[in-house]
Amino acid sequence: MPRILLCGLALTLAAVTVRAGDQPATAPVTKPIDVVICLDVSNSMDGLIASAKHKLWDIVNDLARAQPTPDLRVALYSYGHNGYDPAVGWVRKDLDLTSDLDEVYRKLNSLTTNGGTEYVARVCRDALKDLKWSPAKDGLRIVFVCGNEPASQDPLVKLADVATQAKNRDVIINPIYCGGTNDGDAADWKQFAVMTGGRFASIDQNRGAVTVATPFDKELGELSGKINTTYLAYGKDGLDRAKNQVAQDANALQASGAAAAGRAAVKGGALYKASDWDLVDRVKEDPTFDVTKVPVEELPEEMKKLKPEERTAFIKKKAEERDAIRKQIGEITTQREAFLKEHEKRNPAPADKAFDAAIRDMLREQAAPKGIKMP
Repeated sequence: MPRILLCGLALTLAAVTVRAGDQPATAPVTKPIDVVICLDVSNSMDGLIASAKHKLWDIVNDLARAQPTPDLRVALYSYGHNGYDPAVGWVRKDLDLTSDLDEVYRKLNSLTTNGGTEYVARVCRDALKDLKWSPAKDGLRIVFVCGNEPASQDPLVKLADVATQAKNRDVIINPIYCGGTNDGDAADWKQFAVMTGGRFASIDQNRGAVTVATPFDKELGELSGKINTTYLAYGKDGLDRAKNQVAQDANALQASGAAAAGRAAVKGGALYKASDWDLVDRVKEDPTFDVTKVPVEELPEEMKKLKPEERTAFIKKKAEERDAIRKQIGEITTQREAFLKEHEKRNPAPADKAFDAAIRDMLREQAAPKGIKMP
């Protein structure tokens, strides 16, 4: 073979090798998990809402350790409030399915209690028909409906009909009764669980607000604030979203140091996403995103004086800072979890479940058939 042809062949093979090596790595496998929380906000349910505020972040942390990593979306409904529209059964959709966990927590913290007409079937039916559930066959779609009155109060919407709709959509409904397992009012909730293929749980709504302080909570809270400095808010509502991030840090801390520590762990993990308002996450999620084309007025203050060609390097630096803080959060969270496990061994929980324990058990059990393993 002529020498020039050999050289040409070698160069061609080298080019092919380089191109093959430049191919992006296969995207990590994820599975969609849609979680809808329906909370009774009648007069007696302050403990339930407090429990959700305290424990939301710990529940999300459990989900963050699932394999494969979930594509998590959460929606929030409340029902039974006298201030809601009686024409729709005193039911309100507070938040559509979203991956914005800050917004979930903001809505959760805005809930108030006042009322006494709780239509369990109505709120579940509305969640089934109004939300844009994931169509994935291997996706996990779950409703947790919590309350303390008979579940069959609704004169128009029947539990059996809602159960049929849920099964047709491959949605599991888990009824959580806030009271004793053997209460007369618990009977409807148990029946509803059988109809939906979900799981019944009875909880002491006030126990869920009990938290365990650890020596690691304060440092995690501080790291939660520190990681905020690595977010680069862009776009028309970027600044508002950044302010909401800080506001929900404050809400978690107001709930308890443990809640703030749990939130820090979430912010250090894969389920806390901000690509629609943060440039670091946006560039990481979409390598084709051209930061040089973002209008100056939509950039964060610290980037407005940068030349377009300097923006990429600045974002990379912030990404490196965030990775370092996330590593710290991960290491300290591991120590905190070991402390909590040891505390649990020394202080066994009572037989009745708390809010977060009921939800965690259900998630673990119902994720397995979808090929999702939870710790």
